[in-house]
Amino acid sequence: MKLLKWLSVADRFAKSYLDDQLAPLGINSSQHMYLLKICDQPGILQDSLLNCFYVHPSNIVRTIALLEKNGFLTKEPCEKDKRTCHLYPTKKALEIADKVRAICEGTESILTDGLSEAEQAEFGRLLLCVGKRITREQNVERAEDEFDA
Repeated sequence: MKLLKWLSVADRFAKSYLDDQLAPLGINSSQHMYLLKICDQPGILQDSLLNCFYVHPSNIVRTIALLEKNGFLTKEPCEKDKRTCHLYPTKKALEIADKVRAICEGTESILTDGLSEAEQAEFGRLLLCVGKRITREQNVERAEDEFDA
């Protein structure tokens, strides 16, 4: 159970650290990945975020609503499927996207400090392997390339 303990510890403290770093930008550790995905893929369908983040649909709806309320994105109904919408970053989101990326990279550097480049690559590969395995166990089907995003 040491693995579960230390995965939990790393997750909690990484999120706490990210929250502190992202707060001046007006977002938190639960929102940054949505903001970056929307900035990288303007017009992305809200439903396609399910394949990116492995969270419950209600979490996506809540996070998107908050980002929209705080002026980071706009939504436009999808003509082909009225149940979903296209998401677009606002100027406010685009202005902070590079800062968010830098904060995320800095946080990853802290997490991997002291590891060689080879160890960092192996650590990433192993985390990917573990992530794929647990999603398969939970019968979560995703496109293979979504694991790399």
